[in-house]
Amino acid sequence: MDLKLKPFDFAQAVARAGLRPDGLPLARPSTAAEGASFQSAMAQALQSVSASQRETQALQRELQLDNPSVSLEQTMVAMQKSQIGFQATLQVRNRLVQAYSEIMNMQV
Repeated sequence: MDLKLKPFDFAQAVARAGLRPDGLPLARPSTAAEGASFQSAMAQALQSVSASQRETQALQRELQLDNPSVSLEQTMVAMQKSQIGFQATLQVRNRLVQAYSEIMNMQV
């Protein structure tokens, strides 16, 4: 069995390990650029709308139970905010479905 050793390339090994030649880690791209995808933006928007609706339900329940710390005005404003958020989400969904349909109907 003939075994030949290749010369060791230190710079290549360091680069593979994610380090600079002086041993410090390479600068990573900011996570804000990585997290700015359409999918994450949509997920965050949907979670925000859902949280708004949960908050509204909790305020409605407290108002029905005659909690003195919850006012009718506060509850109505929360209801309107959650309704506007839901309507905006619905419009975005409708536009996405429309765009998808147009793309699928394109001639190749």
